[in-house]
Amino acid sequence: MDPAPGSPADGEVLAYDLIVEDVLILTGDAAMAEIRHGRLGVRGDRIALVGPASGPAPAAARTLDGRGLLAIPGLVNVHTHSVLSLMRGVAEDMGFAPAYTRGVPQGHLINPDEAVALARLGALESLKFGTTLINDMYVHVEHTLPAMAELGLRVFASDRLHDVDFTRVQQCDWRYDPAIGRRSLDAALALAERFDGAFDGRARVTLAAHAPDTCSRDFLREIRRARDATGLTVSTHLAQSPLEAEFIAHRDGMTPTELLDDVGLLDARLIAAHCIVMNDSDIARAGAAGITVAHVPKGNAGGGMMAPTRALREAGANLALATDNLLGDMIEAMRWALCIGRLQTGTVTPDWQPEDVFAMATGNGASALGLADEIGALTVGRKADIVLVDIDRPSFVPLLDPLGNLVHCGQGSHVRHVVIDGVLRVCEGRAVGIDEEDICRQAQRTAENLWQRAAA
Repeated sequence: MDPAPGSPADGEVLAYDLIVEDVLILTGDAAMAEIRHGRLGVRGDRIALVGPASGPAPAAARTLDGRGLLAIPGLVNVHTHSVLSLMRGVAEDMGFAPAYTRGVPQGHLINPDEAVALARLGALESLKFGTTLINDMYVHVEHTLPAMAELGLRVFASDRLHDVDFTRVQQCDWRYDPAIGRRSLDAALALAERFDGAFDGRARVTLAAHAPDTCSRDFLREIRRARDATGLTVSTHLAQSPLEAEFIAHRDGMTPTELLDDVGLLDARLIAAHCIVMNDSDIARAGAAGITVAHVPKGNAGGGMMAPTRALREAGANLALATDNLLGDMIEAMRWALCIGRLQTGTVTPDWQPEDVFAMATGNGASALGLADEIGALTVGRKADIVLVDIDRPSFVPLLDPLGNLVHCGQGSHVRHVVIDGVLRVCEGRAVGIDEEDICRQAQRTAENLWQRAAA
């Protein structure tokens, strides 16, 4: 029997490890944004070929038929709490973040095994929905980071850094203890020593200052000094609620944005989630500093809030997308980001279109994490992080503007294949080599037990 097109013959030297043949490509590169009937070639962990599918397919160890598929860069989720998949279907209706809410399982009550079970669920969902990199923050990260990276994802992660006594925050009692802060920062630095660059470079460590109100001014300065000494990226929640703004005004006599500027953290190395409660001066300050806003459009809208994303971008901020602790569907997040931005002006404008939110979900997130030249676009020489979306379905017909269809009509569940670092991690909608059912069973049992303990 003759080999299939693109299959190696006996003794043949293979030009590529993977070829995706006759595929519709959205490159994320302005120089050649869309290629119909395209061809993608992967060699090792890099993209080695992007262009029209002309002539016979090159020899490859594996060839995927790209007909009926849309190739996009791997999606980058710049702010997640995978363990908080625990809150799914509940947190959306509580009105505020779980860490501040009575009667729900709190981070300090979750043990390492429970954290791993829930983190693997969140990571699995992200992977199957086309996210190839998550920036995660919560507890027991020395256990959850490797557990998530083993699924094949790129995982940036940190334990939440704080010097507040979290056992009292739900009672609106902020008490700071330098020993708590020292332990959390030492743990993060030890995590970086152990895991930064592990898993063939897919694991990285950040410094996740939880929030301005859960970190004292002195502790924020300690985090800034640690950042300067190590070069690690800092993530935080910023201006996420009126409560935070009121507390910081009382404690420090300024806004949360002004506080981060005062301690030296408000700059282009900061990823700040939410950025909702900002006045005009805060917006101008954050934009001038070039921070990355981790925009959580659906999660914020579910709480009746929205970040002033249009104004932040105009001021100079980098907008990237995130799902926080809800459904890890970054395609859905693009749609919500598009709509939230249009609600702010009450109209459709040329400067807030599907290509803008697509950039937020890909290249902008890559830039925020220092990977602008490595991921975020399908171009030769970048890492082979490729997502193939099934467009052979009614919601993509008529296919006149593929990016418009993806943003307005796509869903994470439409993802068919995911390649990370040149390795096929999702094939025909299933995570390769992963017992998905077992992950779901363990997470369900864990969540039930934690909610029962919280109720008790």
